[in-house]
Amino acid sequence: MLNKEDYYISSNVILTSQEDTKFFKNDQILINSETTTEISLSEFKALIKQEVSNFIHRSFDNIIILAGAGASVVSTEKGIDKNFGKTVFMLAQDIKTELDSDNNLFSLQELAEQSKYDVSVEIDSDSETRVFNPDFNLEDFLSNLITFEKYVPDVINEKYQKSKQKIFQLIRKNTSYDFDKEKLQHAAFINTLAKKVKSPSKLTIVTTNYDTLFEDAAESIGFTVMDGFSFSHKPYFDSNMFEWNLVKDIENVKTKELEYKRNILNLLKIHGSLTWERDELGIRRIDKNTICTPIMIFPSSNKYMQSYQEPYFELFTKFQDLLKRPNTLLITTGFSFLDTHISKMITQAITHNKGLSTLVSDFNIKQNTGNWNQLVTLMKQNYQIAFLKATMNTNLTEYLGD
Repeated sequence: MLNKEDYYISSNVILTSQEDTKFFKNDQILINSETTTEISLSEFKALIKQEVSNFIHRSFDNIIILAGAGASVVSTEKGIDKNFGKTVFMLAQDIKTELDSDNNLFSLQELAEQSKYDVSVEIDSDSETRVFNPDFNLEDFLSNLITFEKYVPDVINEKYQKSKQKIFQLIRKNTSYDFDKEKLQHAAFINTLAKKVKSPSKLTIVTTNYDTLFEDAAESIGFTVMDGFSFSHKPYFDSNMFEWNLVKDIENVKTKELEYKRNILNLLKIHGSLTWERDELGIRRIDKNTICTPIMIFPSSNKYMQSYQEPYFELFTKFQDLLKRPNTLLITTGFSFLDTHISKMITQAITHNKGLSTLVSDFNIKQNTGNWNQLVTLMKQNYQIAFLKATMNTNLTEYLGD
């Protein structure tokens, strides 16, 4: 029996495919009523789109997008395009390669042993060679690395610090890439969702990514981005900017109407950005190619503590406030729900805000993790949650379109 793959899951509908040749709804094979034959792949995709439409195409007052690392990933027939977003596992592999090739640095395995991280970096494979261990967790490793830092013996401290800084440099390097409209669908995605938002509300994009893909995509299609920074020559962070709209007077002697600027969105970069830097006046935004020390929350357990610092606290507070608003649609893309502090914020909003609908999209919608399973449980309890197998740079925009 060939395995079935789920493409759309809600409280009352499950659409599955078997090798992209047989298609099922609630385990019943789908038949074209006119031809009495099994439906085609294109007909199956049209059915998915209809189910998504049924879920999202009511008049929402607010639309929030939560974009995780997967939103920057570009998949090809040969695998993931390394010129763009990388999975955390791929990033860990690159870090290992770089550290292992430099004698002036500790290897990844040496750092793991020194910091008491008890998962081996490599394991034996069937071909009698050693391969990168799929159980190696970069976030847990970095947590140990940072915690152990104060206990490092003086004799190895300099090399230890160089190795740690190299890791952070590699994370910055591997999350810095330019917008390519031929391969990335961020612009089409923004256009599609922005049309569903009525003034004075604005489409809000919340992202954990450091890259500038959303800013660059928005600029390419003439959108104004409200990212919490002032509109001055040297922009500085001011969280009150999210509350402002751009308006103009309508010339009418009988009324005092206002016209809201179209093509405007909020962007909350809750883990920092490659373009943010701190100076004596505050947090400023500058070109990523000239920045020295960008403000970023690196993947470690310490990021939960950092989220209470400026500017992260203001950004998380804004996100939480948006989730509490009535008649709101939340769409997640490329977010694995492994970030517990963000996941809990969302599940609490779902259980307390009856006007919140949540569409979870990812390349794999059957993930077996605690936070993911909690969403499935809430869906089965008839909270407004649905799951869609789709990614930012494949077919998500197509499914969300009119």
